[in-house]
Amino acid sequence: MKIGIDTFACDSGKSGVGTYLSQLLKRIPPSGDHFELFGWEYDRYSFSDAAPDLDFIPRCSVQGRTANALWHLHKYSDFAKDRSYRACFFPAAHKQSPYKSPCPTVGVVHDMAAYWGTMRTREHLGAVLRVVLPNLLRRLDRIIAVSEWVKQELIHLVRVKESRIEVVPNGIDHSAFYPRPHSEEEEELLIQPFSFRRPYILCVSRLDHPVKNHIRLVKAFGIFKERTGFPHRLVLAGGDSNNAAKVKAAVARSAWRSDIFVTGHFPTKGLPELYSGADFVVFPSMYEGFGMGVLEAMASGIPTACARAASLPETADHAALYFEPLEPEDMADRMVTLASDRELHKKLSQLGIERAQAFSWDRCAQRTLAIIHETGSY
Repeated sequence: MKIGIDTFACDSGKSGVGTYLSQLLKRIPPSGDHFELFGWEYDRYSFSDAAPDLDFIPRCSVQGRTANALWHLHKYSDFAKDRSYRACFFPAAHKQSPYKSPCPTVGVVHDMAAYWGTMRTREHLGAVLRVVLPNLLRRLDRIIAVSEWVKQELIHLVRVKESRIEVVPNGIDHSAFYPRPHSEEEEELLIQPFSFRRPYILCVSRLDHPVKNHIRLVKAFGIFKERTGFPHRLVLAGGDSNNAAKVKAAVARSAWRSDIFVTGHFPTKGLPELYSGADFVVFPSMYEGFGMGVLEAMASGIPTACARAASLPETADHAALYFEPLEPEDMADRMVTLASDRELHKKLSQLGIERAQAFSWDRCAQRTLAIIHETGSY
């Protein structure tokens, strides 16, 4: 069976969706169905480490989100027919899906962030695609939701039939994310090109305001410092996204700005060590479709405090402390608790490690590939 894999909107493997696709490609068996990648010309080698033996077909010579949306609406169908695909897989269906297809289609929806908040804050995807995407999602033959939260959004917001949706949670690379103990005397952590002074509180997320809620985290950190006088710093690791300037302005206004470190885009290969050096991790997001960072922190054995929002309680379950995302005081309370109560700190570390064992890229890939094969066999 010949199957096409759409690499458009997978951010050249550098985002969470890109990591998802890379982990899946690594687990495609050497025999059986024949898989083929297609996408931007500049992505030709983005996934070559994960899938060195798969063919890559460049398409859509005009760059840009609008041009790519038009290609999927008007050109994809002829392309898929010419390539004789028996099925086509869209790992970023929540960003890009075709209007019609000559073969069965399977799409993965990682989140519905484009529909979160008010119209003024809905900057993801762009206005045109946001209008047509629900119809495009309803046209997919099968949809994989990364969480039960996303599944319910697809049913109630997009009106996709429940029978066409299956929840397949993301996995975690346990060979990369695992406990790396650091001694209390180790004052600095060197991760090229950065040097971090410990202890530090970590938040790994792109600077995307207001959905990622960094500004309230900055306020909560100030409250934490005023209450405790502890030497902790706050590390914000993530590249710039929507309204990143507002987040940086909030940092600049903080009385504790000298203790706040904004790294910009952080190299993926350094993330496991960055997590392992943190005293604890805070995820203040107003919306997450899965919460990959929470899973990475737990697998690393680092206690976690999460917003009680969207899919985060589903992912972390009983292995995290929770706070109301709109209340910096509540967020600060959990930060004080994690920094002060070392017995609870130790307990949450162990609970997180145990919780992370429930997630596996092998299981995720096995079920996903089975769904693609089943759909192509209709």
